[in-house]
Amino acid sequence: MSVTYEILRNDEQVRAYIQAGNDALTALGYTEHSFTHLHFVAENSALILKSLGHSDESVEMVKIAALLHDIGNMTNRKYHASIGAEIARSILERYGMPYKDIGTICGAIGNHDEGTGKPVNIISAGLIIADKADVRRSRVLETCMDEILADIHDRVNYAVTRAEIKMIHKEKSTFIRLCLDLDIGFTPVMDYFEIFLSRMMMCRRAAAFLGADFELFINDSKIV
Repeated sequence: MSVTYEILRNDEQVRAYIQAGNDALTALGYTEHSFTHLHFVAENSALILKSLGHSDESVEMVKIAALLHDIGNMTNRKYHASIGAEIARSILERYGMPYKDIGTICGAIGNHDEGTGKPVNIISAGLIIADKADVRRSRVLETCMDEILADIHDRVNYAVTRAEIKMIHKEKSTFIRLCLDLDIGFTPVMDYFEIFLSRMMMCRRAAAFLGADFELFINDSKIV
């Protein structure tokens, strides 16, 4: 490939746009969307595709998509997926990436949001699952506990002390398992489903696209 995840991660334009997007979401009261989130998504999307036997090229492409998937936040949150795909296109063209690969990556970025997107290729399927799996306490930016408790998104993220994707291979079946440790003394399990049910359904569709089943375990108990 003409460009890699490592090259893009150190690109001045990419870093500036990602920082601008995270700053904008911080001002709007959203959870963290910095390089920490992007690294989590890149590593887990790569884990998924690699475990399913996809090529090294596909693994590199999904890491690039993960790095750039939220870059549109610098312009607008509601339309960040489609805007981000356009921004990513211009960056990848600058590096001379083949148009076919750009189309695949931009299709993944443009379809990762649960409001409008669906898995359209293996890159998008891996990206969707890894992105929706990133629920954790350190993504909450509020420092005042009263403010955290008042917002269900902050409250649920804060209650999750561990989020891990595991690939389970059993005979002829493969399971993509999201394992969460949730402090139910802080928030009940139903709060998680109140805001994340659509995301979990999207993960199920993405797993099916990859020929796998999606499982959700909370506190070591199978929920989905």
